[in-house]
Amino acid sequence: MIHKSINALTAAALSAAMLLSSVPAAEGETKADAADAEGVVYSTDFEDGDVSKFSKRGDEDTSVIEAVEDTDAPSGSKVMSITERSNGWNGPSLAAAGFLEPNVKYVVTAKVKAKWYNTVRISLQHTPGGSDEPQYSNLVSGKSDGKYIELTTAFSFPDTDKDVSIYIECDDKADLYIDDFSISLAPNKLDKSLPGLKDVYADMFKFGTATTTQEIAPESTKELVKHHFNSLTAGNELKPDSVLDKKACLALAADGDDTDPQVTLANAKPILDFARDNNIPVRGHVLVWHQQTPLWFFKENYDEDGEWVSKEKMLKRMENYIKNVFTAVKAEYPDVDFYAWDVVNECFTDGGSPRSAGFPAQENNYEASPWVKIFGDNSFIKPAFVYAKKYAPEGTKLYYNDFNEYMQKSDAIVKLAEDINSDGHYIDGIGMQSHLNVTNNGTNDPFPSVSMYKSALEKYSKTGLDIQITELDATVDDARYELQAQYYSDIFDAIVEYKDYVSAVVVWGTTDDQSWRASKDPLLFNKDYEAKDAYFKITDGIEIPEIVTTTTKATTTASSTTATTTTTVSDTDTTTAPSANLIGDANLDKKVSVADAVAILQSIANKDKYALKPEGAANADCFDPGDGVTANDALAIQKLDAGSISKLPEYSK
Repeated sequence: MIHKSINALTAAALSAAMLLSSVPAAEGETKADAADAEGVVYSTDFEDGDVSKFSKRGDEDTSVIEAVEDTDAPSGSKVMSITERSNGWNGPSLAAAGFLEPNVKYVVTAKVKAKWYNTVRISLQHTPGGSDEPQYSNLVSGKSDGKYIELTTAFSFPDTDKDVSIYIECDDKADLYIDDFSISLAPNKLDKSLPGLKDVYADMFKFGTATTTQEIAPESTKELVKHHFNSLTAGNELKPDSVLDKKACLALAADGDDTDPQVTLANAKPILDFARDNNIPVRGHVLVWHQQTPLWFFKENYDEDGEWVSKEKMLKRMENYIKNVFTAVKAEYPDVDFYAWDVVNECFTDGGSPRSAGFPAQENNYEASPWVKIFGDNSFIKPAFVYAKKYAPEGTKLYYNDFNEYMQKSDAIVKLAEDINSDGHYIDGIGMQSHLNVTNNGTNDPFPSVSMYKSALEKYSKTGLDIQITELDATVDDARYELQAQYYSDIFDAIVEYKDYVSAVVVWGTTDDQSWRASKDPLLFNKDYEAKDAYFKITDGIEIPEIVTTTTKATTTASSTTATTTTTVSDTDTTTAPSANLIGDANLDKKVSVADAVAILQSIANKDKYALKPEGAANADCFDPGDGVTANDALAIQKLDAGSISKLPEYSK
């Protein structure tokens, strides 16, 4: 019955497609996109004069928000004006409560004008679960010189967040004008018929990603992560400023102990819960870093206006902080595989010298180190590894992590690793961040060159330590995705050549729009979750191994605990991962959908008019491959789309 039903549906779809293709649109007619229209959650051009959804940001915000006439209005004649602002953070805020849902990805768009040349931003305010302190994230920014500019960005928030709002601000107290404000559901074009990256590279290394709590909140992003990645890094939530519990630290200091920093995993909870619930191993990032560590952590009695502590006290704080972090993860997440942890991060200048002493701030380009301020040099690094080795969860490997690791500092990194292990084994590996550039300063010459990157791999491999690619991304100008794809491919060729020394490759972010380098589309998936050219290029020609997984589930009763072990074989065949060759992709649009079934049936009905390209015909042969293109191939694609089968090709026996 199912064959008959789907065949009937296919025939109807084909008839409708042919009928529609024969009827031209009326002159001047524009067809509406129903999906876009249905996805709009809130939209206003302020022509009705209503600005009631927008409010000031607290009692100290002096803004006057109203609808006014503006001859420069992008649409209509009215806009929302924000005047009498006393501070850059003053401005219109839109609370999420009541009409925006957690765990959903939204797109917000606004046309914004500053009265004079200024940077304007759309930002997100939220209070993470388990915290009373609001956090602020700048989502997108642009320069306005007295003219309207359009800002568009995606955002989401987990169900643990409180007091979520979207607001618009600028650097100083210039008047702001806003028009054509809208929030809509973000598209989701994730193609789960494509092989997961973790499966393609399963016999070489882990393939992971980094994420924040906001980034991973949408179910669509969770599905992308589960399909493609088997390693997860918290982008910010395990850094010291997210983990340190200031109130608890101050309370303990008031009792006379300011050497035992108190910690909380509340900010990381959505990420760690997701990893636990889906059995995804985690890379911890990071324990000791000059940035994203609060100033008070280095001062007497945790008072940021106090005196800097001594080396001896800072060593006690360091040991107890590391101990408390690892104690917390072992107690709260005993079932999570923390397979790696960055102990120390970015301690060298590009020339290989220690950083300058001080606290990272705008005046020193955020490059000064409070650790160097206290210790005078990088002598704090080895103790950090000694403490980490003492307290880390069993099986956790420990890494030194750095950027521009392919430049002159590489020699300093190698020497550091040798010094750390000079009287024992404390450091397990080197993390190559790998923030790369495809179009360097607008040129076609990428930086680093592939040969430079490969030389760094060779140098680190000779240390005998493990290598992990920890924060991979590659920026590109002018949407030159073919060039980006080739560079990614060349970099992966180098990594694969040294696969015996590399245990994990982690890209820094899930989709282009969520990247810290979002303006230059550096990742493997675009904002709509579509695989980019780079995905196809790095999976081209690689045989996907049969994945065998063994999981042990503990069942506890009042009297005993028993373990059940299940061994399963994944539904990924041992086959060649696609580049342009994607099984079922008859129309060569790099995805498999009902449109491919229609293309097949059209080609059968009229080969002269609707002939498939040779490559498309090869892809179309997805039912009993080798029998040629038949209606059964279209049926198989329909069944895949309907969820009746989970993969292609389909076989009759």
